[in-house]
Amino acid sequence: MIRKSLENGVQTLRLDRPEKKNALTGAMYTDLAEALEAGNSNEDLRCHLICGQPEVFTAGNDIGDFLQYAGRSAMSETPVVRFLRALVRNEKPLVAAVDGLAIGVGTTLLMHCDMVFASPRAFIRSPFVDLGLVPEAGSSLLGPQLMGHARAFELLCLGKPFNAEQAERAGLVNTIVEGDVDAEALACALEIASKPPEAMALSRKLLRGNTDALSERVEEEIKIFASRLTAPETIAAFQAFMSKKKV
Repeated sequence: MIRKSLENGVQTLRLDRPEKKNALTGAMYTDLAEALEAGNSNEDLRCHLICGQPEVFTAGNDIGDFLQYAGRSAMSETPVVRFLRALVRNEKPLVAAVDGLAIGVGTTLLMHCDMVFASPRAFIRSPFVDLGLVPEAGSSLLGPQLMGHARAFELLCLGKPFNAEQAERAGLVNTIVEGDVDAEALACALEIASKPPEAMALSRKLLRGNTDALSERVEEEIKIFASRLTAPETIAAFQAFMSKKKV
């Protein structure tokens, strides 16, 4: 589930499924998408903060849940795609607090954040190719822009994990927090919320630039991702992954 609260201009979106390492279900994606979408027109909301649980930000997609709802409808109509589009269209500053695992979409959503705080035990990995898939959330565009081709290839194609220090050097993380990472991220979100909102919105828009190319890349990734779901090597990779989970 997603626990939502709005206080002092900051909407906190806490991933709260610790028994499954915060693996994201369709319902959780829908909650996140709705929160971002509604936030665009809420004048009382000036900043979003996404955080998880101790030692786990998110393990990424709940694969079993994803395969069920992806099999019932077109990929473009799934909750995860709604969330990815909401990330691109989000107009409010976005802060993340990462403690422990940040896998798959837990990695790629960080590229949409304005500020990312991580604990020393952050573990960032995107095993898309290992599952016979391709990167998503516009990461195939944002990754090279953010960290250069070589590091983006290492993270998104080789699936190499980044620890907190590596993620900071790559530009995925702003600050490594030795103490309470959630508190540090919240303090930053509150600082953002305290500033003149129109000036903040205009400044952020200038920094982000035109997002048409990003939106187009997200849609391109979605089409390729959907086609990959029926590829023999992808089916075999998913079967192997699910077998490991049952052991």
